Amino acid sequence: MANMMEQLVFSLSLVAPIFFIISLGFIFKRIKWIDAHFIDITSRLVFNVALPAMLFLSIATADHNFSQATEFLAFSVVMTVAFFVFCVVSTHLAFKDNPDNGVLIQGSFRANTAIIGIAYVEKAFGSQGLALAAIYVAVITVVFNIQAVICLSPRTSGSKLQSIKKIFLNLAKNPLIIAIALGVVVSMLNITLPPVVVDTGNYLSRIALPLALLCTGGSLDFRMMRDEKASTWFAASNKLMVAPFAFTLIGYLYGFRGVELGILFFMNAAPVAAASYAMTQAAGGNTTLSANIIGLTTLFSSITVCLGSLAMKVLGLI
Repeated sequence: MANMMEQLVFSLSLVAPIFFIISLGFIFKRIKWIDAHFIDITSRLVFNVALPAMLFLSIATADHNFSQATEFLAFSVVMTVAFFVFCVVSTHLAFKDNPDNGVLIQGSFRANTAIIGIAYVEKAFGSQGLALAAIYVAVITVVFNIQAVICLSPRTSGSKLQSIKKIFLNLAKNPLIIAIALGVVVSMLNITLPPVVVDTGNYLSRIALPLALLCTGGSLDFRMMRDEKASTWFAASNKLMVAPFAFTLIGYLYGFRGVELGILFFMNAAPVAAASYAMTQAAGGNTTLSANIIGLTTLFSSITVCLGSLAMKVLGLI
């Protein structure tokens, strides 16, 4: 019984700080301590400076042989593509001839790996897991963006090809991708960073996740969740139940344990990424439905992570 309580405390300790910081962001916005301008400026600071610094340092200073992660990353890509196919088929079966199917498909597979997924992994495994998780984020972000273009673009091959080219151009300029790539280069070349660089990066790293989570909470608007209930719950169920269970189970059967299996679970139990709203808006899709899915999955992700991490801890998988 005492052992079970320890495992429950471990699971709650993973989700409680993240849930409370997101909640604080939501409350601060409601009582007008922060506003849309603050969220916009802070999000840019986090995305362009603080988060890249954290990901770069986590890789550059990690004692990890990333060449050994090739199999794990290849498995993750294959699973991500396979789950995308599942989302396409299940969505079209559940909602035939629905003009919003592209939004539902994206809401079913696209996870907030760079902020909330990273926060879960960092809390569970510390710097050891963070380094590998950063590489996972870089690879899967590319896959997510291509899949989003496929499901949201008009049904003309020319427009899709043009969108994919634009996606790759944007990814090449993405500060997170650049920071992760530089971190891998520094790690593989065994370059020792000057203490002043490490200390400065650590200061920036410490503000990255708290500010990112506050902005996530401040961006939530649950008043928009009154419409599209059936389709919202369908996408949320795929994201928070089917995805983490499928990735974890198949990863376990494949042979992954510990940090690798934990990353598969935490990354796919993360809520839908806020970037899905921007892509829906750019494609002229149903932005209300997209916002509903983001809000609902953010609200319930903590429950999925708490229960899932408890089960994995009890079974000795992480």
